Amino acid sequence: MLSWSLNSSMAQVLSNAWILKRRPYWERLEALIKRSESTGLANLSRDELQEAALLYRQVAADLSVLRQDTTARTAAEYVNRILARSHHIIYSTRKSSFRALWLFFRDEYPAVFQCQLKFIATATLVSVAAGILGAVITAAHPDFMHHFVGPDMVATMERHEMWTKSIVGLEPRASSAIMTNNLSVCFVAFAGGITFGLATLYSMFFNGLMLGVIGMACHQYGMSLQLWSFVAAHGSLELPSIFIAGGAGLRIGYSMLFPGAYRWKDAVAQAGSEAVRLIAGLIPLLIIAGTLEGFLSPSAAPMQLKFALGAMLFTLLNLWLFRRVNKPAAN
Repeated sequence: MLSWSLNSSMAQVLSNAWILKRRPYWERLEALIKRSESTGLANLSRDELQEAALLYRQVAADLSVLRQDTTARTAAEYVNRILARSHHIIYSTRKSSFRALWLFFRDEYPAVFQCQLKFIATATLVSVAAGILGAVITAAHPDFMHHFVGPDMVATMERHEMWTKSIVGLEPRASSAIMTNNLSVCFVAFAGGITFGLATLYSMFFNGLMLGVIGMACHQYGMSLQLWSFVAAHGSLELPSIFIAGGAGLRIGYSMLFPGAYRWKDAVAQAGSEAVRLIAGLIPLLIIAGTLEGFLSPSAAPMQLKFALGAMLFTLLNLWLFRRVNKPAAN
């Protein structure tokens, strides 16, 4: 009899500890509900709506556990009321419109970018480090460039000509092909996140290494100014886009390794949603970059114009991405 009493008391202690651990999530969902009820659903950001959806699923699972414990009837009733009130939030939809698209690019995308900055910075550092490594190896062993540069490209450099001259006269077709290629590179960097980020890291490393090798090869042939004047205009948008795509892939990989307080599948779903929005915001950047790379970059336009345009676009890009916004809570 005494043994049964001790076991019952221990079960009660464990139940109370579990409730104390889960209560902050219930209260967070309730807070989001109250805000939507008092100020309107439109005043919840996209991140808050997604957070509410994740919390809704977790709290629903908690209710199932609570209903199995007769000593937690009060908590079960409280959680049940929260779920009933939050149902309309979770299953309501917002109509898409031009204004919603405008608000996404004006406010939401910079907020998402800033929240994922550590992953984007990591992708950037991997690419830059690989670029430096490629340049150093090529400087010490010039033949190393043959692993990345084909014989036709080497032949043009030996003639001190840019291989990009082949684009001239085929601008519309070349521009389309370039956009497709850039989207493919970004998609590979993003999708590589499902390999726990390893494929993303490889993509960032390989692309950085290749750029470093080509940069040093052009330097050895006395063509640095020609190369960087070609890259300046479109590269000011294209390279940051690749780094951001890499950050999106690393965000997914990180959530797979470290789900945090969420269940694994919920953490991956949340990370995937954020990563997809990072990629969605890159589409107009890649369209602009592809157009410039197909029409302006290989043209005979003054180098000063290309460098000036590249500097202007890069400045505007940073003003947009780092503008002051209300960032959602980091997961």
